[in-house]
Amino acid sequence: MDPAPVVLPKKQVFAMRARRLKELSEKVEPLSGFLLFMSQLVKAQDIVLNEHEASWLPDPSAFTLALEHGMPPLGINALRRDIDWQAELNALLDTLELHVADKQRELLTALRHLDHETREALADDILDGRPGPVEHRALLPFISAALQIAWVRLTQCLSSPPRRPSGNARTICPCCGSAPVASIIHADRDRSGVRYLHCGLCSTEWHLERSKCSVCGEGRTVKYLSLEDEQGKVPVAAQAETCSDCNSYLKIVTKEFNLGAEPMADDLASLMLDMKLAEEGQFDRSGFNPLLIVGE
Repeated sequence: MDPAPVVLPKKQVFAMRARRLKELSEKVEPLSGFLLFMSQLVKAQDIVLNEHEASWLPDPSAFTLALEHGMPPLGINALRRDIDWQAELNALLDTLELHVADKQRELLTALRHLDHETREALADDILDGRPGPVEHRALLPFISAALQIAWVRLTQCLSSPPRRPSGNARTICPCCGSAPVASIIHADRDRSGVRYLHCGLCSTEWHLERSKCSVCGEGRTVKYLSLEDEQGKVPVAAQAETCSDCNSYLKIVTKEFNLGAEPMADDLASLMLDMKLAEEGQFDRSGFNPLLIVGE
């Protein structure tokens, strides 16, 4: 059977991501505290998505025209002013309040006191891939998490998955138009060995052939790089798929290494690989991880 061209996220997407982050926090010692906090944040995302009912959800018929014409029905530029993502943020802050340390609680308080316009400006920075003002940079992961909740919730309003993108749009999410955080090779029965790109915002996945650069489409110079720990083992299921034709790389996560592997979680846990490639200076990262927007 042909693999599904586009797969919408399940309601358990955040729960699975939180479990993987918790597991990785015990494996990747240098990032243990960071990954443990991220697992708490993502667990809160799961609670908000599945236990809080949004009042702003559109009717599924609102997306019919875009689906018929092969356009991203949940485009970030079209919807960023129309959805009440700030309600998701407030629910997220309430959920986190009792489960974070005093240092993180200070960040929650700072977010609560930001005015509506400043929050919107920070959301624009995130959706456009900018690091935002230095004084607010520590707040961005919480806003990113709220935006992810909002767009994952929107995917559940679609009557059917959109078409698989082609041509120059093949590496843009067919649902929201965002860039992928990584690609993933599945190991389940229906998609064993098949690669999908995984959206960093709405978690939609779409099929892309293996051994091709996810940026330029070439395959002649594609190579795979990974980092080993002191015992010679690879603690995460993520490698960097590098391309010397366009000098870019995107993480690739293989479930054949670990059935629990998850693109965003394993991307966060392999930050040392990003740092190594940044030091070498040959390849630029093409992946978009809203939970990890850093400045220069």
